[in-house]
Amino acid sequence: MTAPHTDVEQVEAANTAFYEALERGDFEEVASAWLTPADLGVDEEYHDPADAGVVSCVHPGWPALTGRGEVLRSYALIMANTDYIQFFLTDVHVSVTGDTAVVTCTENILSGGPAPAEGEELGPLVGQLVVATNVYRRTPSGWKLWSHHASPVLAEEDDDEDDDTPTPP
Repeated sequence: MTAPHTDVEQVEAANTAFYEALERGDFEEVASAWLTPADLGVDEEYHDPADAGVVSCVHPGWPALTGRGEVLRSYALIMANTDYIQFFLTDVHVSVTGDTAVVTCTENILSGGPAPAEGEELGPLVGQLVVATNVYRRTPSGWKLWSHHASPVLAEEDDDEDDDTPTPP
C-alpha cells in the first residue's frame, strides 16, 4: 500500500471519528479532534492557546470563529442544545498534499432541538443539507482538524414548464 493511499484512509478515519463524536455528544473526543497550539509547535507557556488562532470554524449561519477556545465553545453550545443529531455524509472527497488534507462532503443532517419539557416527547426531527470543507493537519498523534467550514444548501427549485423565467443560452 502506498503512503498517499494510507494518508487518505487515515484522514477519512479522522473525519468519520469527528462526526461520530458529534453524534454521541462526546465533547472530549470532539476537542481532541482539533489541533492544539502544541501540535504546531506553539509554546503555550508564552502564547495563550485561545488567542493563537490556530483553528477556525464556520457553522451555517454563524460568523467565523477563530481560536481553539471559541471553536470548542461553539461545539459545547451546539451539543448542549441538541438532543439528537445524526450525519449521513455523502460526496466525500479527500485530497492530501504533504502534511495538509482537505475533505469536502455533503452533511445530510437529522437533528432534534433542545430537550422537551418533562413528560413531552421529542419533537419531529429536522433535516438539513449542508456542504462542508474540513482541513486537517498531520501531527505526531495523527490527523487533526485545522478548519471546518459549513454552508447550507438551498433547496432546489422544481423545474416548472410553465415558468416564464428565460433559460440562459
